Amino acid sequence: MSWVTVDGSYGEGGGQILRSSLALSALTGKPLHIFNIRSGRKNPGLRPQHLTSVRAAASVCDAKVDGAKVNSTELRFEPTNLRGGSFVMDVSADQPSAGSGTLVFQTVFPALLFAKQNSSVRIIRCGTHVPFSPPYDYIARIFLPAVSRMGANGELKLIKAGWFPKGGGELEAIVQPVEKPLKPINLTERGNLRRIWVLSALSNLKRSIALRQANQAVNRLLGMGFRQSEIEVEIRELSSPSTGTVVFIAAEFENVIAGFSALGELGKPAERVADEAVNEFVKFWKTDAPVDKHLADQLVLFMALADGRSVIRTSELTQHTATHIWLIEKFLPVRFEVQGALGEAATISVEGIGFLR
Repeated sequence: MSWVTVDGSYGEGGGQILRSSLALSALTGKPLHIFNIRSGRKNPGLRPQHLTSVRAAASVCDAKVDGAKVNSTELRFEPTNLRGGSFVMDVSADQPSAGSGTLVFQTVFPALLFAKQNSSVRIIRCGTHVPFSPPYDYIARIFLPAVSRMGANGELKLIKAGWFPKGGGELEAIVQPVEKPLKPINLTERGNLRRIWVLSALSNLKRSIALRQANQAVNRLLGMGFRQSEIEVEIRELSSPSTGTVVFIAAEFENVIAGFSALGELGKPAERVADEAVNEFVKFWKTDAPVDKHLADQLVLFMALADGRSVIRTSELTQHTATHIWLIEKFLPVRFEVQGALGEAATISVEGIGFLR
């Protein structure tokens, strides 16, 4: 089988290209050669948290790997045998890290859907709520329900929260293999708003901080004209060896759920955390698109795999999504149609190939 060669400096040139390339290689069985890994970054090449994704992807397809070391800017990854089963993936295997456990999960999830048996995955000593990655709540409440409509069934549980910079979180996942091709998806209309769910969660901090976050988020939403009856609030104290806070907002419509979040950090007032999450929701609300910008990025692969034509309308076309489409077209015989410019609302469509291993 011919190798797929990927320039790791394409687009934003970050860890996304590496993880998405690994996911596609493990899924399709096509060997991968990636170079210029994170070439534009202050510390180019593979960092310890990226090695976790390399090892995770290799473990589910018994890949032969060359170049998997810290600072390496080139990697060869050759899958040999996709398999399900039980896996433990340690994000801090090389050094203590708050590297994202949710990104590790998303690296292996597509391939495990097409394995021959159920899989259980423990992701340990990781970050579950850290910058530049989807928080656990987004994966559990937005991403997995969306792809389950297509026939991709998985479950993700939070065992311990891991906050930046200490980490120490733990996730457990169950992935059920598909027996037939995924169904296409059509998400071009939101439908009526059913409710807005506001989660204010923290670990090892005063509960009053979570209450302040929740109150600020609710007051902002009421000020926008939403009714109290449309808003549901949950305050949660999460078990964790580290310290942190999150505000997560899920807007549930008839046809889709959209998600928005912000993380606390030392010196950031609780009210500002809430404002950041609400501001992301406001940007989405002002468009008529049903699919938030992060979900669009996460859906395009499943659209390409589905049996038939999928169409989504997203509130914002991001460079992440454009890069993901570019990668998918390198591995699969599909061509996406994108109507809309970067930074604007856009319609994305593709004729899926009805993929099965």
